[in-house]
Amino acid sequence: MTESTESQKPYELVDIGANLTHDSFDDDRDEVIENARLAGVSRMILTGSTAENSLQAVELARRYPSRLYATAGVHPHHADHYTAATTDAIASLLDYEEVVAVGECGLDYFRNFSTHENQRNAFEAQLDLAVQSGLPVFLHQRDAHDDFVTLLTPYLDRISHAVAHCFTGDREMLKTYLDMGLYIGITGWICDERRGAHLQEIIGMIPADRLLIETDAPYLLPRTLSPRPKSRRNEPKYLAEVLRQVAVCRGQTESELARITTANAQRFFKL
Repeated sequence: MTESTESQKPYELVDIGANLTHDSFDDDRDEVIENARLAGVSRMILTGSTAENSLQAVELARRYPSRLYATAGVHPHHADHYTAATTDAIASLLDYEEVVAVGECGLDYFRNFSTHENQRNAFEAQLDLAVQSGLPVFLHQRDAHDDFVTLLTPYLDRISHAVAHCFTGDREMLKTYLDMGLYIGITGWICDERRGAHLQEIIGMIPADRLLIETDAPYLLPRTLSPRPKSRRNEPKYLAEVLRQVAVCRGQTESELARITTANAQRFFKL
């Protein structure tokens, strides 16, 4: 079977990061989930970004057992509102079988929607939860590499696994994360001929057993989609386009890469 023939059939893919509780899906959420299934995305991890949003992700995942799962955590954008009660709320969600990771948590010094101090405190509190629960960590980092590495490093031998979600960094950053043992999540950023050119050049550095793919829907619509969708909203059904671009850049077949990334996701999240 040729690669062109292979690419026409759906694979069993896992989207490790989809924001399906986002209000842009309010009118057609079930249809979006079904379209993803028809496109070969058999399982999705719904990203939690606040305590309330994490609960919404859990409730949605419970409607689709064995197909949808959730993370529970607080994005650094919301760290100014993080309290001891937030830690308790997230901890209570970690007992749900649908919850497969702590996060999205980390640091974001690009937007600075929360103070750096509050971001660091919220990040450490959630890393503590990962240690206590034994769950892996779903990580966010933007323009905060040095502090991110400094805070995360002491936890590496106490957490099960961690993934650098939506990785868009440079060669040295990638090498650092790989040396730390992190998994790497790749989104449609790699499909951007402008911003993603450097990522296309270095993605071959990622060991096969630590590569994961995601859409980060509704964000980061792959620019290589043809024909281009009328809407700029990204959906999990477009994960196959991320797979295609990653396969091209790594010199692998789509079927091989689908098998590898799905196995990695199953192992990482214990699906």
